[in-house]
Amino acid sequence: MPDQDSEPGKPIPIGPEEPRMEWRLLLAFLLTGLVMFLAPYIYHRLYGPPPQATKTAAKTAPEARQQAKPAAESAKPVAAPATLAPVSAAKPEEFVVETDVYRVHFSNRGAVVLRWELKKYKDAAGKTLELVNTAAAPQVGYPFALEFKDRKPPMDLNQALFAARPAPDGLGVDYEFSDGRVWVRKSFRFEKSSYLWRLVSEAADGSGGLPHRLLWRGGFGDPAVVNPPARQRALHFDPAAGKLVTQEAKVAKNGPVVLSGAFTFAGIQDTYFAAVFLPRTGATIDLEVLSDTVRSELDPAEAPHVGVAVGGAARNEFAVFVGPKDLDILRQVDRRLEQLVDFGTWFGFIAKPLFLILKWVYYNVVPNYGWAIVLLTIFINFALLPLKLSSLKSMKKMQALQPQIAAINEKYKGISFRDPRKQQQNQELMELYRKHGVNPMGGCLPMLLQIPFFIGFYNVLSVAIELRGASWLWVKDLSQPEHLPIRILPVAMVISQFVMQKLTPSTTMDPRQQRMMLLMPLVFGFMFYHFSSGLVLYWLTSNLVGIAQQLLFNKLTAAPAVAVAAPKVATGEARKRRKAAR
Repeated sequence: MPDQDSEPGKPIPIGPEEPRMEWRLLLAFLLTGLVMFLAPYIYHRLYGPPPQATKTAAKTAPEARQQAKPAAESAKPVAAPATLAPVSAAKPEEFVVETDVYRVHFSNRGAVVLRWELKKYKDAAGKTLELVNTAAAPQVGYPFALEFKDRKPPMDLNQALFAARPAPDGLGVDYEFSDGRVWVRKSFRFEKSSYLWRLVSEAADGSGGLPHRLLWRGGFGDPAVVNPPARQRALHFDPAAGKLVTQEAKVAKNGPVVLSGAFTFAGIQDTYFAAVFLPRTGATIDLEVLSDTVRSELDPAEAPHVGVAVGGAARNEFAVFVGPKDLDILRQVDRRLEQLVDFGTWFGFIAKPLFLILKWVYYNVVPNYGWAIVLLTIFINFALLPLKLSSLKSMKKMQALQPQIAAINEKYKGISFRDPRKQQQNQELMELYRKHGVNPMGGCLPMLLQIPFFIGFYNVLSVAIELRGASWLWVKDLSQPEHLPIRILPVAMVISQFVMQKLTPSTTMDPRQQRMMLLMPLVFGFMFYHFSSGLVLYWLTSNLVGIAQQLLFNKLTAAPAVAVAAPKVATGEARKRRKAAR
């Protein structure tokens, strides 16, 4: 209790106490921001497809998959003759297969792919997106080059000139080579409007079949994402465990790693795209994971890029998906492919519904993902309004109780956390809260509840291909930070955070803590400055809605009347007289 000799009206000095919830909340956000800021660099978006791309791919996908399950009547194996007649081309030639979704450049030297363009997607320069790392391919080999397992042919078949037989409809090409000792055939057959196509490779010599794998080395996908090598993965689906397994390039830093099994599919992926080989049901295949230290077209610095080799038999037959990690398209090929879109382990249960709602708003309310984020944020904030009102009432009560709280803290000033009297101090504070119906955690609950939505939006903006390249007003890509010298959204967010801070009832009388709390908007601004524009737009919208709600609450609600006498604090002279009397 305060001294009877103390002078009324004097400011109450606040002694050391346990860290307040504001500091705990700030620490939580700092740690969350640190994890999100560093995640792209440790663990491991331009124009999304129009709706018709999804529909056309979905229409033909089941048919192509079905054609690859049996012995592929349209691609029956061609047995190597007893005496191998030479088959080859006279000169190097290139051939282009163009569908509604692809432009694929083939070379008869090795029967490989030189370039693989996705026509409905653009790169950072606005050109058709290229999935092959063309800067590294001359060094490590082009996609669909051959790697032999046991018996290696006496010549490098990846340098051989294959004879080409284009399909009459222009939607495929067959390559064949023989030098009289070794015979090889590769068949590429596409559909007009599908991301799913069929691949057959065969190799033999005079002794029989030659087991081999098909390579895709030097990385894969969009080189414009943040830290591309860290976002690329080898993958396979293990049906026994019922889960998708992904591996980074570092697993093969000491040499290739080979896995074998009856995998449902295997291949390579980055954040938004995948190349996946789907064998016949029950077929055992090899997946070899490689690491190639190479550069990319956008980054001259060499870094480990993941590569894969898939196959393992003398005759390999696959349905192959090369395209966007769009849930609607993946679902039509195989529902298990949906796992390629990773919404996060801990907050995926929030991120995926957020994405589905966001997509619904886009297609049914406003055809712009920026405005869809704004509308969904407003909805979330109004859904949390009852909790916010309860929190604001609790904060106003805490504000009115500050003189009594300060008196209790002064009474126990200077004692350590291990002192038994610390428990007594806590009991007195809790009794004060109970007496006036105050929940000390109430002021933090609504903001804490927003953290899962914040992380959910972060995950959606990190993996949803629909938001890759989605524009809003001056923002060119919601999945990336603004491409401006000074980013407008983070600056506006800091200003709104300051306004929000000023309007929110203060639950402390300590001017030092009040000044420190004013630094929170600057900390948030620094943290958000490097986040995707869509995420900053979400938080900015949430702040603006919060400001409107706070203004309305302040206008309609008076400060609670808490009958509290001003605590008396002993002056320095009074303390000396009391100490001398003892």
